[in-house]
Amino acid sequence: MGRAKAITLIILIQFILLHVTKSQQGFEESLAARTLKQESHDTHEVHCSRERSRAAWQIIDDYLMPFVEEEGYQISADCRLHPDNDLFRDQERHKIHLDVNEWRCGYCKKSFRAERFLDQHFDNRHYNLLNVNQSKCLADLCGALHCDFVINSNLLKAKCNPAAATRNRHLCESLANSCFPISQGPSARRLHELFLRQFCDAHTCSGKAKPFPRGGKKQTNLLYMATSILLMMLLPLFYLLYYLYQRDMKQETQVLRRVSQVGRKAKPS
Repeated sequence: MGRAKAITLIILIQFILLHVTKSQQGFEESLAARTLKQESHDTHEVHCSRERSRAAWQIIDDYLMPFVEEEGYQISADCRLHPDNDLFRDQERHKIHLDVNEWRCGYCKKSFRAERFLDQHFDNRHYNLLNVNQSKCLADLCGALHCDFVINSNLLKAKCNPAAATRNRHLCESLANSCFPISQGPSARRLHELFLRQFCDAHTCSGKAKPFPRGGKKQTNLLYMATSILLMMLLPLFYLLYYLYQRDMKQETQVLRRVSQVGRKAKPS
């Protein structure tokens, strides 16, 4: 009875601590939201999606840049895929991710509990650092780069629009021509071909081609690391099970020997 009361008390204490922690997180997020609301009196509207620009850059970084680096190729500043042609690139570089619930502004060192609060802070307090005079919205290239495929996998089941597929393919091919001109040498020709296969071929309603068939180095490395960690975790378990199996086998053998010896001794002459 005393043990049951102790267990009940421990569960009650854990429930109270969990409730207090959630309340504190909600209070801190509300505080961050109120702080951002106070900052919003100078808010400027930017006609470019930060979320989609971030998705576009992540795709470029994951599925294109590893191959560009392998070739030792320098992308021209005139190419719309160049980092300098991303409106939000400097702000994204000034994001400091310290912990799961801690983000810090690299400009003023202010801390936030979520990335979306930091994004709002950039919009409100550091708008002046954006070069809005030039057309550098990377989100405009999302159609060519398959941002929706990455952001929302449910779109795989959506009905294909032939006109949109044709438009995105033309945009994709224009990026391949401007960023990797085949007249620039062997590396540019190889990257031009890779870009067509990696991004442009999937702009079709046939359903035969998928985006990023050449993969990306980061994904390969993550898969390798995950497999290695899993093997390292399972290997000691395998040896433990093998040891226990061998020990049980030895014990059973010893028991059978004793039974056999006793049986021989008890046999009448």
